Amino acid sequence: MTIAGLNHIDGRWVPAASGAVFERRNPADESDLVGVFPDSDAVDVRNAVDALDKAAPEWAATAPERRAAILEAAADHLTAQASSLVEELIREEGKTRTEATMEVSRTPMNLRFYAGEATRATGATFPAPAPTTVYTVREPIGIVGAITPWNFPLNIPSRKLGPALAAGNTVLFKPSEITPLMGQRLVEALLAGGLPAGAIALVQGGGAAGAAVAEDPRVAAVTFTGSTAVGRSIHRSVGPERRVQLEMGGKNPVVVLADADLDAAAALIVKGAFGLSGQACTGTSRVVAADEIHDVLLGKVVARTEALTVGIGADAAMGPLASSSQLAKFLEYVKIGVDEGADLVCGGTRCEEDMLRNGFFVRPTVFANTSPGMRLLTDEIFGPVLAFQRAASFDEALTLANDVAFGLSASVVTKNLSDAHRFVAGSRTGLVKVNQPTTGMAMNAPFGGYKQSSTQTFKEQAGPTLMQFYQSEKTVYLSPDA
Repeated sequence: MTIAGLNHIDGRWVPAASGAVFERRNPADESDLVGVFPDSDAVDVRNAVDALDKAAPEWAATAPERRAAILEAAADHLTAQASSLVEELIREEGKTRTEATMEVSRTPMNLRFYAGEATRATGATFPAPAPTTVYTVREPIGIVGAITPWNFPLNIPSRKLGPALAAGNTVLFKPSEITPLMGQRLVEALLAGGLPAGAIALVQGGGAAGAAVAEDPRVAAVTFTGSTAVGRSIHRSVGPERRVQLEMGGKNPVVVLADADLDAAAALIVKGAFGLSGQACTGTSRVVAADEIHDVLLGKVVARTEALTVGIGADAAMGPLASSSQLAKFLEYVKIGVDEGADLVCGGTRCEEDMLRNGFFVRPTVFANTSPGMRLLTDEIFGPVLAFQRAASFDEALTLANDVAFGLSASVVTKNLSDAHRFVAGSRTGLVKVNQPTTGMAMNAPFGGYKQSSTQTFKEQAGPTLMQFYQSEKTVYLSPDA
């Protein structure tokens, strides 16, 4: 079935003002047309902001308990629709069934978590000479623009829309053009939960729509997850007078020390590198291995990699890449790696089996004998490409792990607690794992990166600064009379 997608503006489902549309096709089978969606531009964004501006006072005045109840009801709706959402997510993005099921189950949990935040926003009082009282109050910041990626098209938007709405803001939501249907389904769930129709706007489309969201001065805060290049462009548009939260790229290492359990290390490396077809910002893209165990570990990782099943369905360990551009990028970086002199140990090709040739399926890829400065080690490929490096000492391993422009996630595998603490202290990343994959996060823990991975302003997902991004703080001086 082909979906006829629409924008949601001023409480109505509407096409783009220009009438322009774009297609989204199944990355596992290009002949399968998933849907046709509005290709929005600055006119649609302006219309959406006009409507959100009008609706803002009423939603801001809505009781926190009511906001919480709406998010809970939206979570109920998503749970009730879980089976169909899993099928649509597999078809639209190319996730395996296991990955899709996990995301669909996680999203309502997120909304329930943020429902609680609606009633937890508090101010503070400060000592002052009598009879003055000094205190702070937290208020909705206004219109929040949420620009989200395709790799977790329900989970990541729910981590932005949930707290924004819980805080009493109206929301302008621009999902990725690669997963527009999931964006529409999330808005439908919020409306089914009782969200006033004017409190949220959905604008579908590509870069022009996203740029317009960031450029409109009435959008008080922009939260974005995606590439560093796009994040920097958004940061320039938002400027210093408005608020911005950017979570961007990663080039995440697993450091394996000489005392590590190599079977366990190989398992978590392969899971982190090739889950979601390598298309995760926290995905493992580098392995820094101690000299004395490097070759054995490489062999174990390659054996596990070659055993992965690429395909469609419940038994597949790795699905297709999400788009033709992702496929082209993967093939380009395989060529770059070979041209730079790295050893292509396994993978690196497109799948040509009859069942897979109509989709963007590739073989998970491992390179060895890489050296600092190679683009395999510095660029975010965002695909199933893993590069091995050697380290002669702990200090060299830590230096190599940190020797990139990004600082999102890192992991160390060791039985030595002292070395684990040394790595945690020395790692220049916002997320550090010990004996775990670089991927995977607790819902109730803060998330954010260092260096070019983040603006490092407000943490996402949880933690003491989560709601502060979505609220303004006002300081009040109160005297009983003049």
